[in-house]
Amino acid sequence: MDEIERIRQKKMLELIEKLSEKGEKKMKSQIDHPVKVDSRNFDEVISKNENVVVDFWAEWCMPCRMISPIIEELAKEYSGRVVFAKLNTDENPSLAGRFGITGIPTLMFFKNGRAVDKIVGALPKAELKRWIERNL
Repeated sequence: MDEIERIRQKKMLELIEKLSEKGEKKMKSQIDHPVKVDSRNFDEVISKNENVVVDFWAEWCMPCRMISPIIEELAKEYSGRVVFAKLNTDENPSLAGRFGITGIPTLMFFKNGRAVDKIVGALPKAELKRWIERNL
């Protein structure tokens, strides 16, 4: 009877772990707004989500401000498929340097933790959607 109880507890723990993992995946996929990233959480956001678009921007950058509402819309439209993140380059110059950001806005597409594509400049929503679809 002791052995049966031990096996039952082990199976219960495995089941709880599986359910917890599914819950985490579901929560991640429901992000419908851009997430603010910085040096403390950047690597975690990139590594824990399959598809991430990072918007490298600055407060003083007018083209950055122009595409900000578009990024908000895309985050809603691609919720469950792509996580959008915003990184202020003035506040995080080392991260901007790490990825060779020389002009803003720069949008960088990460797939499974690796940078796979980037675009520089403010583009219309339709162009951004084509770029995202190409990288999915």
